[in-house]
Amino acid sequence: MIKGTTASGTYYLFNKKDQEVPIVFVHGVGLTHEIWQPQLEFFNYHSNIAYDILGHGRSPLEEGEISFDDFSKQLIELLDHLKIKKIHLVGFSIGSLIARNFAIKHNERLQTLTLLCSIYKRTEEQQKIVNQRFEQAKQDLKLSKQALKRWFTDKYLENNPEIYEKITSILSANNMNNFLKVYELFVNHKNDEDFNKIKANTLVVTGEYDIGSTVKMSQELNALISKSQLKIIKDGKHLCGIECADDVNLTIKNFIGSDE
Repeated sequence: MIKGTTASGTYYLFNKKDQEVPIVFVHGVGLTHEIWQPQLEFFNYHSNIAYDILGHGRSPLEEGEISFDDFSKQLIELLDHLKIKKIHLVGFSIGSLIARNFAIKHNERLQTLTLLCSIYKRTEEQQKIVNQRFEQAKQDLKLSKQALKRWFTDKYLENNPEIYEKITSILSANNMNNFLKVYELFVNHKNDEDFNKIKANTLVVTGEYDIGSTVKMSQELNALISKSQLKIIKDGKHLCGIECADDVNLTIKNFIGSDE
């Protein structure tokens, strides 16, 4: 496993194997590349990359205002730094919005696209709730541990206290100024992408009980993206990539394997 930093400061892990097309994992807001540990271990036989998005973990955020284009630029710079032409792109939560932006702008760099727990057209009530969470975060200048109740089932947290500690530790380490800039993008996302420009074979996945990135949202994305397929992770919530890792990993493996 190669650990490195690009010229602009993006921190990454690169597991280089024989495959020319690596899997690239993009994490969610407030988190870091560390959430992909179950995937990096499972796909150890395959070339893969996990990195910290702008303003998270060890990757800096210097811009006053940012957009999803900045995150796509970050990923392009990383791929060029590693001399990689094509990727299997897997984005989780805000990482899936970054992946959608990337797919629309840089289709030629994609072999496949996987959108894990992606939002689409929140209802008025859903938008109201995320607005309230954003305002609370601005007021408190810290991240609520209540998020873990939305991200994992109670039973999983009870049985895996080390995961609770690990995720809360990542959340607590956030630079709140950077977090709020990125979180605001997520909260105010307008769903105004031109999905017709997504040409890569696409997998849309969410947890059965994910209340933020709902089954309905994934069904709608599946209907909008022409070359897409849908998978609902049984008993999964938002961080099903950890709680339901076996199911998520096999789903991604089968999808990518059918395109290699």
